[in-house]
Amino acid sequence: MSLENTINQDIKTAMLAKKEADLRALRAVKSALLLAKTEKGASENITEEAEIKVLQKLVKQRRESAEIYKGQNREDLYQIEMEEIEVIERYLPSQMTPTELEEYLRGLMVKLNVTSIKEIGKVMGIANKELAGKADGRAISETIKNLLG
Repeated sequence: MSLENTINQDIKTAMLAKKEADLRALRAVKSALLLAKTEKGASENITEEAEIKVLQKLVKQRRESAEIYKGQNREDLYQIEMEEIEVIERYLPSQMTPTELEEYLRGLMVKLNVTSIKEIGKVMGIANKELAGKADGRAISETIKNLLG
């Protein structure tokens, strides 16, 4: 079943269960997927990679909003954003643990023969492609810097 169909089914389920947080997040996902499908140059069906990017973008937006709300002592709005993040993350592939990420990056750096921080671009390029959806770009970057620095 495609992500879009899954989201539609889950919207119905959330409506019946009267889960407002789930409903808000699922509607946002559905809207973002529709926008991605109707973008200029996009085909009618979007790829799984594109779906993951859309979901990651939604999570990132909500994390940024949550940080702002927390800084402004708006615990109510912060909580809403965190609930939506939790719902959206259910549809993302499971994230790598920091240990798994470090092991993968060590192996990649050995394979590419990278020894200095100046060569971070080589590792970042390949790691971002191979770990799309499994690890955050910021986490990849920080781990590489720790390993090289």
